[in-house]
Amino acid sequence: MAESMGLDRLPEYASIRAAVEKIAGEGDRLAALCVEIQQIPAPTGAEELRADWVQARFRELGLADIDRDGALNVYARIPGRQATPSLLVSAHTDTVFPASTDLTVRVEPETGRIAGPSIGDNSTGLAGLMVLAEVLTGLDEAPPVDIWLVANSTEEGLGDLKGIRAAVDRLQDRIGAVLVLEGMGLGRIVHAGLGVRRYRIAAAAPGGHSWGDFGSASAIHCLAALATEITRLNVPQQPRTSYNIGTFSGGTSVNTIAQHASFDLDLRSAAPETLAQLDEQVQRLVQRHQRHHERAKSGVTFSVETIGNRPAGQIPESHPLMQATSGILAQLGIAERLDVRISSTDANIPLSRGIPSVCIGLTEGGDAHRLTEWIDPKPLTKGIQQLLYLTWWTAGWLTSGG
Repeated sequence: MAESMGLDRLPEYASIRAAVEKIAGEGDRLAALCVEIQQIPAPTGAEELRADWVQARFRELGLADIDRDGALNVYARIPGRQATPSLLVSAHTDTVFPASTDLTVRVEPETGRIAGPSIGDNSTGLAGLMVLAEVLTGLDEAPPVDIWLVANSTEEGLGDLKGIRAAVDRLQDRIGAVLVLEGMGLGRIVHAGLGVRRYRIAAAAPGGHSWGDFGSASAIHCLAALATEITRLNVPQQPRTSYNIGTFSGGTSVNTIAQHASFDLDLRSAAPETLAQLDEQVQRLVQRHQRHHERAKSGVTFSVETIGNRPAGQIPESHPLMQATSGILAQLGIAERLDVRISSTDANIPLSRGIPSVCIGLTEGGDAHRLTEWIDPKPLTKGIQQLLYLTWWTAGWLTSGG
């Protein structure tokens, strides 16, 4: 398959070959760039400082059409020999850590691992985007098509992919394919977007004093009863499906019957129809509990607020983009991770709109979303080489009509 798709000819591109060979000796510089970015706090929804850094770097490189939108996405364009269909390469700027987090990094002497909050997710992914910009602007020839580079905001948590939504809305009429960069997970090829729906379910009740008003309905008690029923729902193992109550809050003191309470619910499934069925089950449970309290005239009301909706989408494993990504991994001697094909990433948005997309990782790492998050910088040069090859191949593929 690799030979039939021209992957065997990638090293014959003189510009790309020189860049790939140069990257092989730049491991220390790449690792330092990851740390430089990691030191810039970027909580979801407050990515201004990283956006400033990216925008300044794009200007230094002399990229075209540099801009920032209201979502704090930063855009730049590498002019190609053909304007459309263009290629979009993105990496999210936000992290799961608040601005007050201690961002001190530690290098483990025995393994060489670099550990620190957000070092992999997604400081390394963003570093990859910046290195790609450097390489593309330094080539002797323009890429086959325009390449849009987007450092996008609000990928994590309740950011709900707002950044990439805005970017795809803006560029959808121009782009023919999307590559999404994550720092960790070298060897994985995510070609299917995991559908996710998130709700904040709240209860309001009369409440009162724990002794004097005992028997008055409690928002916490009523919501806990609903949560218990949700956790008893049976979900299939195939297609893989899950639910999780991630937060539960309410009440004012230990001796107060709560007037207000809420929890945040996360629903996921590899199959859109199964996710819809699970969603319907949850909604029916809420309605049943509401009817019960209406009959009892307890004064309890429930409300459901949508706080996240990540649409599903995919390209088949036989798709040329998927096969090319796999072939490039093989060419570089990178073991392909067959266990990770579906995930919830920025690729969900273009995939859900029928735009061929994959999400790739740039190095190995672990402890994602923990203060002990780490990356191994040694495979990073291979991950960047993968990115260079895949970007050039995809740009060429788009000129053939995709």
